[in-house]
Amino acid sequence: MSGRSRSATENTKKRPFLTARRRDRRVYLRSHPVLFALLSVTRRWPVLRWGRTVLVHDRQAYLDGLTRVPLDRVAAGTTGGTARRLEAEGLLFDQEGTAHRGTRRSVHEGLGAAGVDRLRPVWLEVLDRRLAPLAQGGHVDLVPLAMELAGATTAALLDLDVDPLVLAQAARVAAAATAHEQLPGLRWPGRDRAARLAAARLTDLIATATTATDSADGSGLAGMLAVAAINTTVAALPRAVAWCADDRLWDWAADPATRGVLVAELLRVTAPSPLLPRVAASSGTVGGCPVRAGDRLVLVARHAVDAHRSGPDCADPAPARVAQLVFGAGSHACPGARLARAQLSDTLAALAAYRPVVVRARADRRAALPSWASLVIQAGRR
Repeated sequence: MSGRSRSATENTKKRPFLTARRRDRRVYLRSHPVLFALLSVTRRWPVLRWGRTVLVHDRQAYLDGLTRVPLDRVAAGTTGGTARRLEAEGLLFDQEGTAHRGTRRSVHEGLGAAGVDRLRPVWLEVLDRRLAPLAQGGHVDLVPLAMELAGATTAALLDLDVDPLVLAQAARVAAAATAHEQLPGLRWPGRDRAARLAAARLTDLIATATTATDSADGSGLAGMLAVAAINTTVAALPRAVAWCADDRLWDWAADPATRGVLVAELLRVTAPSPLLPRVAASSGTVGGCPVRAGDRLVLVARHAVDAHRSGPDCADPAPARVAQLVFGAGSHACPGARLARAQLSDTLAALAAYRPVVVRARADRRAALPSWASLVIQAGRR
């Protein structure tokens, strides 16, 4: 093959990847443009102190921040601190010691292998019904699909008798209203009140929808679990499908032997929760940078897993220990990782027969996590 022909072939292979990369980048730039511009500019430094904020991009430093530095679960600017300030005490995110370990244990049990198997029929029914128009050449918007899928699964997990879309919308509004508490930036007037109202609406919705006779964990814990599960799912599924469609990865999705690798790579590259805001409880070291009690740590999961450098490579995937970092590490690992992988795997399996393409996409400027407001697909050529 001549040099010119080889170059043309390489460019042809790169084109789908670049399309996928550009589309996914739009989600970041439209949702939190200033924040992600800052992270992009500073990523050349593994760790960078900016006043009392420490930006952490390096993989080992990211691990240090999660496993070697004691973290304050209730400090202002953390998930737990926001939850406690909004009067939802006793949550998984602000508990410490024995209470925290006990609650995590119960959550892990509900989201373990048996729990995921119990929940799977719930989201499979949503997929079957919502994707049916593709068989007739119709269009499907993946965002409301992901909202219903996440809302129905969360309702089943928490034993709630509630409309899945109503629950999903309340959780998304609550997350968007409180996101400013956890990210560097300006504090706009009125946002605190809006956050309190959004959290109260979600808590009230869950309290009235609870069907379980044992409600010891309370609607506060259920509310935070709903916020985490729903917002990550609504962010992850449409973005992963868009990348799969743009990068023409449907052959990998169609094969059960390779689908698991594709799922891990798509979650690594899209990093639904791209950064983790934390606060140090005492002194320590992160990537060689001294950290003092009260310092805010911005742990950039997206950079720790090299999502900014490499796209999904199913022939040469990232090691499992690296891909797993998008779900945290150690005692701070997300208990919903198994559920997230199973839902994405089943979604890709259901779509693979249609080889869908993206026909319209609009980024969500208000979502707490980088998300699409609308992502419309239709069946492609088979």
